[in-house]
Amino acid sequence: MFSRRYLAMWCAIALLVVCAALAATHHLSWFWLVVPAALVALGVFDLTQQHHAILRNYPLWGHLRFIFEFIRPEIRQYFVEDDTDEKPFSRAQRSIVYQRAKNDVDSRPYGTRIDVKAIAHEWISHSLAPTTLDGHDFRIVVGPDRAQPYSMSIFNVSAMSFGSLSANAIMALNLGAKKGNFAHDTGEGSMSKYHREHGGDIIWEIASGYFGCRNDDGSFNAEKFAKQAAEPQVKMIEVKLSQGAKPGHGGVLPAAKITPEIAETRGVPMGRDCISPATHSEFSTPRELLEFVERLRTLSGGKPTGFKLCIGHPWEFFGIAKAMLETGILPDFIVVDGAEGGTGAAPLEFTDHVGVPLQEGLLLVHNTLVGIGLRQRIRIGASGKMITAFDIAKTLAIGADWVNAARGFMFAVGCIQAQTCHTGRCPTGVATQDPVRQRALVVPDKADRVFSFHHNTLHALQEIIQAAGLKHPAELRAHHIVRRVSSHEVRLMSDLLKYLEPNDLLNGNYRYTLFEKYWPIAQSDSFSPKAELAAS
Repeated sequence: MFSRRYLAMWCAIALLVVCAALAATHHLSWFWLVVPAALVALGVFDLTQQHHAILRNYPLWGHLRFIFEFIRPEIRQYFVEDDTDEKPFSRAQRSIVYQRAKNDVDSRPYGTRIDVKAIAHEWISHSLAPTTLDGHDFRIVVGPDRAQPYSMSIFNVSAMSFGSLSANAIMALNLGAKKGNFAHDTGEGSMSKYHREHGGDIIWEIASGYFGCRNDDGSFNAEKFAKQAAEPQVKMIEVKLSQGAKPGHGGVLPAAKITPEIAETRGVPMGRDCISPATHSEFSTPRELLEFVERLRTLSGGKPTGFKLCIGHPWEFFGIAKAMLETGILPDFIVVDGAEGGTGAAPLEFTDHVGVPLQEGLLLVHNTLVGIGLRQRIRIGASGKMITAFDIAKTLAIGADWVNAARGFMFAVGCIQAQTCHTGRCPTGVATQDPVRQRALVVPDKADRVFSFHHNTLHALQEIIQAAGLKHPAELRAHHIVRRVSSHEVRLMSDLLKYLEPNDLLNGNYRYTLFEKYWPIAQSDSFSPKAELAAS
């Protein structure tokens, strides 16, 4: 019992004895016994409790371990990590968002901090004949042949639900989108009154829970959908098949976290867990998926309608492509979500080891649409760690038409990457439903920052496009991006990535193993591969 492990305990006892003696002789107030008595009581509790071996062996001392463990992320973030350490976003990445959101100078003195000799370092080739552009409001038209086509910015707010984000964060994002004339994806939690508050353009995401357009049993309600989809603020409809953070998983919002506002927005009852199933109940095959897309497009009055997914089994997306050819039903757009995406909490294995990263998923979708001759008729969006103008340029060069960002815009509204999103204790009021915490987020101020981040990032993109000698980001191609592959060799991205030519898949020109192996086994009437071919 006199081991150094118990030194803190004995010191607390000694302090208590001394204070008690001084108090008994009226040299000290009895009030001074409170702290040493509390320490002794805590030490006794540590010795007798049965849940923490450290505290049983190191009464009082052991609490230091838990204290340091609790503040470890902040210690690393502010004092230890390098500016370019990405866990998950580096200080340099966060800083560029904060600077652009606040309209601060974002220039870098004294040269790059990046190791340009590091393998995988990338850059964009510049031209000796740079162009001069009038502005940076780069836009594309989605659904040009539909009754209500949408001219959208090439940089938009990715899917984040009310319930995951606070009301104030939602309002700040939407007001910023309104000011900057770009789109705000609702996430699967449906369109709340906070999305409607300022009238910014909305992409309404319809997920497996059919929140905002569901019956009491969780099935799809066409009448409720048509009513909300008819609102002028809703510009596009997006069917969510999966998301990068936890593809194929589904989710549960516990009853304890469901507020009356969340219940009203999602159309779910109070006092019961809110379930997001892993699969949709309205379709189970590629053909049925496209029929559902067409149904939503009709119910919405001809607004552009598509779907979002994180690529998994390649034959499943190939089956959707075959269904497009056989039915003639085309989505107006496809959003590819990379496995590196995700603003909320997800199981560790799903976060780290499930789903295809953005570059590979985007390339597969782009190549498939090119190979079946439909790329010009279907727009592609992409999301997954978009922060800088170079991130946007590279993603467009690989094959996207526009990009979405979630965490970048979270930084713009005040997120400090505390990584407590799933606890309800967000220190900046971004990812919490605590009314006291979220009042710290002042909507008009943060909306200006959302607008400025978008504005300044696209201005930076304009300068990149001009330097490359181009007239629009749509002209970017893989050969504009260069990657270092060793200490002494660099390659054009177009040489590293394999691209199909128009109609290659229709003509049987698979060009590389992925399509040669998986295109023949894909089925339009099932997400499963053809058994006889898959076995071989």
